[in-house]
Amino acid sequence: MKKNVIYLLFSTLFVFSSLFLTAQTEKKPEPLTKETFKQKVWNYEESSKEFKYLGDKPCLIDFHADWCGWCRRIAPTLEELCKTYDGKVYFYKIDAERQKELQALFQVRSLPTILYIPMKGQPTLIPGAASKEQFDQYIQKYLLGK
Repeated sequence: MKKNVIYLLFSTLFVFSSLFLTAQTEKKPEPLTKETFKQKVWNYEESSKEFKYLGDKPCLIDFHADWCGWCRRIAPTLEELCKTYDGKVYFYKIDAERQKELQALFQVRSLPTILYIPMKGQPTLIPGAASKEQFDQYIQKYLLGK
């Protein structure tokens, strides 16, 4: 009986600790809606004439759709880069099908399209999928100024 209680205790601790560690290390681009975009990126209704980034770190925004094969292909790469640049760059994603106003705001015409927003200066919009190395180069060039 005593062995069963100890076994149960250790197995419960193992399950909870692995769930906690998974939640801590799982970094993914954060989905944005029109409302969260206006809070975290740019409130274009208040300052429609001039782009004014609201974040405290540069950000990358992935315009995607569930039906888009290339969008699904680059998603794991963006998740990987999200972990690599944790604390340096925000990673967001916008479902272009559900957020038509944001898609129109940036004139996104093809998917995937990545929007790079530096701390200073204007955003850069690059359509199409890219390799991890290319994304890394774009992040270094457009977001981190290296």
